[in-house]
Amino acid sequence: MPTVSTAKMTARQFLHMGEDPPGVTLELVNGEIAVSPSPRPRHSYVDRQLTALIVSHVNANRLGTVLGDTDTIFGEFDVRRPDMIFFSAEREHLIDEDDAIDGPPDLCIEIISPRTRKIDRNDKFKQYAAGRVKFYWIIDPLARTAEAYKLRGKSYRQVASGSGTETVSFEPFSDLKIPLGQLWFSKRRK
Repeated sequence: MPTVSTAKMTARQFLHMGEDPPGVTLELVNGEIAVSPSPRPRHSYVDRQLTALIVSHVNANRLGTVLGDTDTIFGEFDVRRPDMIFFSAEREHLIDEDDAIDGPPDLCIEIISPRTRKIDRNDKFKQYAAGRVKFYWIIDPLARTAEAYKLRGKSYRQVASGSGTETVSFEPFSDLKIPLGQLWFSKRRK
């Protein structure tokens, strides 16, 4: 009779696998490998626009470090890759430039798509709170909304939101104005 292994893969084992294959993103969820396709243009556009705004603000004010799509350990059996993470200057020591992030970022940002909606709003929402990530933003390009959450105790509470073409300011960057209308992808007309 064949033996079936039910052992979970650890975060360290997962990280030793190396680079993701082309066209997919791999994460470790409860000891199992989760595969996601590469981002679509709508997602990528929002990511680049928001990254440009935040990186410029963070660098100009020497607030810390912004990283994107980086393996981040959230437990012995969990490695996630938030679309964007931020570490304040006081916590940059947690970043090893040659290894996965092994400590909670100050901020995680997820740009949701129809196929990741449940994961970003439920699974990662709970996991980031349990991992003690102080701020969590959810950006929804299809609905054209942005939501900001702050960790209070062991769970997140929504502290701000915006939609359409509103301009918002979210913690931890309360002095950064984000014109949401600039984030949304629309086909360029000739």
